Amino acid sequence: MNLLPPLIVAHRGASAYAPENTLPAFRLAWEQGADAIEGDFQLTRDGHIVCIHDVNTKRVATQNLAVATSSLVELQALDVGAWKGEAFAGTRIPTLQEVMSTVPEGKKFFIEIKSDAAIVPILAEIIRESALSEDQIRIISFHPEVIQAVKHAMPDIPAFWISHIRSHPPGHLNPTPDQVLEILAETGADGFSSGKVHITPAFIRRIIDAGYEYHVWTVNHVRTARRFHRAGAASITTDRPGAIKRAF
Repeated sequence: MNLLPPLIVAHRGASAYAPENTLPAFRLAWEQGADAIEGDFQLTRDGHIVCIHDVNTKRVATQNLAVATSSLVELQALDVGAWKGEAFAGTRIPTLQEVMSTVPEGKKFFIEIKSDAAIVPILAEIIRESALSEDQIRIISFHPEVIQAVKHAMPDIPAFWISHIRSHPPGHLNPTPDQVLEILAETGADGFSSGKVHITPAFIRRIIDAGYEYHVWTVNHVRTARRFHRAGAASITTDRPGAIKRAF
């Protein structure tokens, strides 16, 4: 088992302190010593890739626009920082390229794809034209078909399937370790990433012993982070990268 210090990944940037998925949050994550940042990405109506979690802007802006049916100009006209505090008023939704430009040499970037597989050819072109190396990039998605498309288009870039682990009825996990391993094999994924709830060290061991990486999100307490480190997590995604980084 790998007990090297895990990568500390800033969840949507240092999102406990700055508006999620914005340049201020990503820059703050680097200032706090994060090893990597994670952001959510979707296609706009006019074929740009922007950094936002929800399918619409209702939660982070005063105007509610659907991302998939809005243009980049329309989306970037919105203020998505004021909700987090006056200091962030005027913050805009960044493009994938703008987020990439914040990544320092030697640091990593986890790209969570929220759109369907239609985003993959555009994503691949942007990655090819970027200054980042393939080793700096990780791609994650809840959608197995997206992971499969990513591995077809960019076989040398690590891609991880992500899923919540649910226990329903109690004691019956969904997905099971066998189901996870089946999806990883079918998609060509390099590993699995889960939420911190319901997953056990034995579950994690099954993933690692099968030759895959295991990653966990979103962990904001040091004791929990250390527990997942002992279980073999290769990375720990957190809203508080500075605090979790100091623990290791």
